[in-house]
Amino acid sequence: MESATAHRPPPPSPPPRNIALLPPPGFLGHLIPFIELAKKMVLNHNCTVTLIIPNDGSSMEPQKSLLRHIPTSINPVFLPPAPAKDQCPPENSNPETLLPTRVTRSIPAIRATLSSLREMGTPAAALVVDLFAPFAIDVAREFGIPAYIFYVIAANELSLAMDLPKLHEEEEQQHQESQIKLPDSMKDRNSEDYKWALDLSNKYLEADGILVNSFFGLESEAFHVLEQGHPRTPPVYPVGPLIRTTTTSSSPSSDDDDDDHECLGWLNNQPPKSVLFVSFGSGGTLSTEQFRELAFGLEMCRHRFLWVLRTPQENTAAAYLNTNNKSAEVKDNPLEYLPKGFLERTKDRGFVVATWAPQIRVLSHGSVGGFVTHCGWNSILESSVFGVPMIAWPLCFEQKMSAVFLRDGLRGAIRVKPNELNGVVERDHFSEVVKQLMDEEGEPGTKIQKRMTEVKIAAADVMDQEHGSSALALSRLVHKWITINPK
Repeated sequence: MESATAHRPPPPSPPPRNIALLPPPGFLGHLIPFIELAKKMVLNHNCTVTLIIPNDGSSMEPQKSLLRHIPTSINPVFLPPAPAKDQCPPENSNPETLLPTRVTRSIPAIRATLSSLREMGTPAAALVVDLFAPFAIDVAREFGIPAYIFYVIAANELSLAMDLPKLHEEEEQQHQESQIKLPDSMKDRNSEDYKWALDLSNKYLEADGILVNSFFGLESEAFHVLEQGHPRTPPVYPVGPLIRTTTTSSSPSSDDDDDDHECLGWLNNQPPKSVLFVSFGSGGTLSTEQFRELAFGLEMCRHRFLWVLRTPQENTAAAYLNTNNKSAEVKDNPLEYLPKGFLERTKDRGFVVATWAPQIRVLSHGSVGGFVTHCGWNSILESSVFGVPMIAWPLCFEQKMSAVFLRDGLRGAIRVKPNELNGVVERDHFSEVVKQLMDEEGEPGTKIQKRMTEVKIAAADVMDQEHGSSALALSRLVHKWITINPK
């Protein structure tokens, strides 16, 4: 006799678990990898994501634009503006000082959001916070959920951050003479930047783990150091390269409406690997003098180029941190700062774009053979994914450390050398660097191209969904969150 249970329907699948992600306020370069991490989670794993977005009081339209077409399983929550406090750091402070302060002022709203998720029956199974938001770890502890750091920049810099508490305990002389090359802002123990950096580093040690937007093929030495040389370091998970993708998939691309951008049509008519792409990121600006020297250098080198122009500003650090601040926008037309006759003289081999170009579409184009970059980590990852050799031109903050890594560690770039007296990269020098990278017979360019091809292959391997080390690391981590910490 057939059992009565034979006709029972299978039990319903458990509802997806929810993971909370916390990027920093206003820093679009960090929001992008958080969005990509969220996409990987919801498209490849049985979970939903709540993206908690702090508000520093500036316009939220840039963030909303990035989130226009995300998968429905990602729920963005925009926090109210954080209350202003006395003695806030200046707006041109280093990120280590400015961003943690902004996040700390949002702690009550973050706590309220996690409480609301619990009340709605979708409690967070884990909280993943930006490298500038580790003080939110304490809020995760209040709710009894694991807390992780998402380190969206280089593993090399995470390694330095893990060393800092130990260095701090040493004698002052040892600190100053350490073989580890510290950024200028961290050499003075009495500076606010150093104190904030030390606080951040100590807080990282309290995390349950650290996700890093990088991969072994790019930074193998740094990951080995993190695994072997830092006994107090939480488990480290390489989950990169996470670069901007199409809105509903994980294929590298930019926004869906980028296909019609006029610069792409121009690239279609250029020979393979003949174009030098020049872009200093969404917030990178040059001084007026440097802007003109760059223009003359591009004219002198006689190579094809695609240049994304931004209106010159004298304070590059302040401009970089205020890319989403309407009051900080400069309304001048950047074309007006070009040398007289520049466009006419270069029209047969150059193309200029005001303010913005679809960078991933450009870097993935077969006509592009080199990339002048400000050494922002997102740009480095994008260039690595597509195997594009680089000219390293750092502007501020951690970009100088990244430039050293690109030239000496990765061997994937030539670094420009500013004049020691005025800090300007002069036209003659820049023209010569371009020729070294782009000339077909140039030895430096040939070696760099070979190296970047190797990096491109390594990047594709680690993101393979079935066998890639980065994909598997994220898969194991998400599985841990949604199974070990049940509702």
